[in-house]
Amino acid sequence: MARKDALLNLRTILVRRRDALRSALAGDLSLLRELRSESPGDLVDAALDSSHDEISSQLAEVESRELASIENALERMRAGQYGTCEYCGGKIPMARLNALPYATMCIGCQREAERSGTGPAGREESREDGVPGDLEIDVS
Repeated sequence: MARKDALLNLRTILVRRRDALRSALAGDLSLLRELRSESPGDLVDAALDSSHDEISSQLAEVESRELASIENALERMRAGQYGTCEYCGGKIPMARLNALPYATMCIGCQREAERSGTGPAGREESREDGVPGDLEIDVS
């Protein structure tokens, strides 16, 4: 019964984090649109605006990936699959779920996936930067 209670607590944490990320992303994206609509002053201002745009864009990308992982975790909860490793089918330890509530693999399978560059079904997974990743999403 303790695991079930802990999983319910993790659901609350995931929902709160999801809502916070949605709000942050909405703010980040509207800020990016505002910055693009403003005409830059001199060359230094344009360079500074460009660097701020890049940082905001990268932050939005990271937040989008985390949001997608959280949505996936919540869907797995609805389907009764949360806390089960997508690769081996074993239980993901609570310590791992407490540290990373949207984890989809146990430590052993995650290490193997990172070492081999494959995901749960043996498929190649990579991000644009060539680093293995959990999810790929289109934020456009």
